[in-house]
Amino acid sequence: MASAPLITLNDGVKIPQLGLGVWQLDDDQAYASSTAALKAGYRHIDTAKIYGNEAGVGRAVAESGLPREQIFITTKLWNEDQGYDNTLRAFDASLERLGLETLDLYLVHWAIPKKGTYRDTWKAFVRLQEEGRVRSIGVSNFNVDHLEHIIEDTGVTPSVNQIETHPDFAQTDLHAWCRAKGIVSESWSPLGQGGELLKLPLFADIAKRHGKTPAHVVLRWHLQHGHVVIPRSSNAERIAANIDVFDFELSSEELKAIDGIRQTGRLGPDPETIEMGL
Repeated sequence: MASAPLITLNDGVKIPQLGLGVWQLDDDQAYASSTAALKAGYRHIDTAKIYGNEAGVGRAVAESGLPREQIFITTKLWNEDQGYDNTLRAFDASLERLGLETLDLYLVHWAIPKKGTYRDTWKAFVRLQEEGRVRSIGVSNFNVDHLEHIIEDTGVTPSVNQIETHPDFAQTDLHAWCRAKGIVSESWSPLGQGGELLKLPLFADIAKRHGKTPAHVVLRWHLQHGHVVIPRSSNAERIAANIDVFDFELSSEELKAIDGIRQTGRLGPDPETIEMGL
């Protein structure tokens, strides 16, 4: 059974470098996928309030038979719940849906700069960590200016910034800035969406050399750049296949070739202009 290596975050918490994402899965699908993942050796599951499947993830954890301390659970605060007091209430609700006493990682899902509440939201996150209710706190889809503001306000640097990242939207500068500040980058939509990225001949060529699939090659690219990566799937066989990436490495030449792929831009919303939850 494969298992992901652990990365130590800036607060000392250890996070498995590969996990399961459950975006766009309903509650029952998230339960089934999380159950399959835990059986396949995953110990990291990433959900969010807006996904509507925290209860399914929590049920899979409860029924897994694994010690709670062996499973790393992330969820995220949705945009409409931002603000100091709202954040505290939303955290309680997420924890109840998950059926957990403590959370491993809590992320601010988007900064929503037009809303103007992410700085107070981060102060509530700091309180939750100080109270021991969540082990680690971070953000998602934050740009440099958003990060600078919350660090300046509180002196607390997020442990993680989860951002859209795939080889044709590598966000190299943002990843480098986070790395310099001790913030671990986590990749969402790591394989792109719709499968078009994986059809590039480059990935087929590299995969053939290693006896792997194009998806394995892209996941290795993330891992070897130091990213935490959370591929999503509702297929038990694919879930098991996705974690089978720790028995090979890409060469420096292969990494360089992937780094040179033409950048095609975002698949998701722009963190500067998104208005969901205003």
